Amino acid sequence: MNILFCGDENAEDGVLISTLSLIKNSGAKELHLYILTMDAHSDEHKYHPFSMQAANYIRSLLTQANPNNTLQLIDCTELFKKQPPTVNMNTRFTPYAMLRLFADELPEIPDRILYLDDDIIIRSDITEFYQQDMTGIELAGVLDYWGKFFFHNVKTKRVFDYLNSGVLLLNMPKIKETGLFAKVRQMMQTKKMFLPDQSAINKLAVAKRVFPRYYNEQYKLQKNTKIQHFTTSFRFLPYFHTQTVKPWDVERVHSVLHLHEYDDILTEYLKIRDNLKK
Repeated sequence: MNILFCGDENAEDGVLISTLSLIKNSGAKELHLYILTMDAHSDEHKYHPFSMQAANYIRSLLTQANPNNTLQLIDCTELFKKQPPTVNMNTRFTPYAMLRLFADELPEIPDRILYLDDDIIIRSDITEFYQQDMTGIELAGVLDYWGKFFFHNVKTKRVFDYLNSGVLLLNMPKIKETGLFAKVRQMMQTKKMFLPDQSAINKLAVAKRVFPRYYNEQYKLQKNTKIQHFTTSFRFLPYFHTQTVKPWDVERVHSVLHLHEYDDILTEYLKIRDNLKK
C-alpha cells in the first residue's frame, strides 16, 4: 500500500500517529510511505521542513513492523519555487498542503498512491478502497461533509460531487494523461480561492469516483468508520462556533470529543513522540 503525506515540521506528530494506525490495520500488507516537504516562507510565515530525524524514526517503526516497509522523504523545494501558488500563498492553509499537486513531477511516486492529510487515523482495514478498479478514473474520495451545505445545485438541491481532499486515492498515469495537477497548479497561481487546492481539484477533475462516508468521516465517529479525519467543524450548541481538535492533542480528544476509540494508538504516541526530535 503506497501512502502519500505532505508537510513541514508541524506535520511530524500527525504523520507519526497516522503511521501507527496504518501499521495496526495493514495486516500483512507492505507499507510504502512518501513524505513531500520543502523549505518555504511567505510574507507572514517562516516554515521548516519535515525533518530527516523524524523521517528516520518513523521509518524505523515501519521496518520493525515489516522489514519490507519503506519511507522516502522527498524535497520539493525547487519544484515549488518554479510554480508557487502565488495568489494563494497567504491563505489560512499552509503551502505544504499544496505539495501533493507536484506528485506528477516526481518519478519516485508510484502509479497508485493514497494521499492522506496528517490529521487522519485509520480505524480498520481499507483494502477495498485502496484496491478498487481505477481504470479511467483520476482520483477517488469521499464527499466533503460541509460541502453539502455550501456546494450544491440551487435549482435541483442536489449536492455536487465535491470531494474532501484529505483522503484521495490517486491514479497517477491518468492524472498525467489529463494534466489534472498541472492545470490545478496553474489555477492556484492566478485565482484566489477558499480551500484553494481542494476547490481547484474539484473544479478541474473530469473523472472522479465518490466512495461512502466511512472512508473519510469528517464529523463524528460512526460505527462503520474506517478512516476518521479530524477536520475543523461547525458546532451549533450551546452557540454557533468552530471546533478544532487534532489527534496529537490527546487531552482534548478525551475532554472535548469524549473519544477513547484510539487510546491504544495515542498512548503509544505519547510514549514515543519525543523520539521524533532525537
